[in-house]
Amino acid sequence: MPAQIRAGLYVTTGLLIQSLALGVPGASAPVAAPSVRSAAETARIVRLRAMMDSLRPLHERPAAPQAGEWLAEHREAGQTFSQYLAGKPVIPDARRRYIDIQLLGEMTPAQHRIITLTGDYMQRFFNLKIRLRPALPLSLIPDPASRRSLDTGSPQLLTSYILNEILKQRLASDAVASIAFTATDLWPGEGWNFVFGQAMLHDRVGVWSIARFGDPGKSPEDFQRALLRTLKIAVHETGHMLSMAHCTAYRCVMAGTNSLSETDRAPLWLCPECLAKLLWATGADPLARFRTLRQFCRDHHLNAQAEFFQHSLDRLNHRRLGTQ
Repeated sequence: MPAQIRAGLYVTTGLLIQSLALGVPGASAPVAAPSVRSAAETARIVRLRAMMDSLRPLHERPAAPQAGEWLAEHREAGQTFSQYLAGKPVIPDARRRYIDIQLLGEMTPAQHRIITLTGDYMQRFFNLKIRLRPALPLSLIPDPASRRSLDTGSPQLLTSYILNEILKQRLASDAVASIAFTATDLWPGEGWNFVFGQAMLHDRVGVWSIARFGDPGKSPEDFQRALLRTLKIAVHETGHMLSMAHCTAYRCVMAGTNSLSETDRAPLWLCPECLAKLLWATGADPLARFRTLRQFCRDHHLNAQAEFFQHSLDRLNHRRLGTQ
């Protein structure tokens, strides 16, 4: 494909380039030897593995990748729960318990509601507090860091400038990560048409655009489609910031995707391996987490997703009661 028309990926090129040293997402780097665990940590791992076994029957293995899909174009080994633990992941601590969402530029009321709902969902998903920061003006971005899109002619912002000159400079000491959302299209530099977003894992900052997710103000169906797309990219990319690599074991929100159509086919939930990683990192209670995610989905008419979280609750309750 000619460089000048290379399109952006759902999982950003910046993530791929800047994360290889951490094995994120899915680089086949050596896995560090596991550290000595306390009795309490060992018991917690045993509980998480039992939970994984209970939930596996609900989850599907991925089909053979088709031409153009992520795994057809990227060789990835995946990351098990054991590998995650051995790799000494970046996790929240007592001081860093916030995820900051930084708005960048103007948004329509419908787009603003999408971001507000995404913050609500992320708080439930990660068991971390979300702070929605007031919008910063696009006037902060100088002319050399903006251009017109090669395919649509619409304004675009340079991701590296946003990451280095805006987000890193404003990263709060109590934030696990700061992620910016904008309704303006993005591009990561020479040779690229656009990207949906880019992140710098070591610096705990990322920026994502909803410009190509459709007009959520057009109809209820368009709103729901844009909401689902935004939820998926938000939890996927923030998962990377907690050292979670791409999932290759199941159909999972942490699996890589190569296009909006592939993203639309992806689920909103984590597979058992990735769920165990998140629970280890955040200390969330799985039953409480499934209940609050189910309620969010019911409240916003995401019926298939609400049903899946209900099935997950049923499986865990059956295990707790000793039934099948």
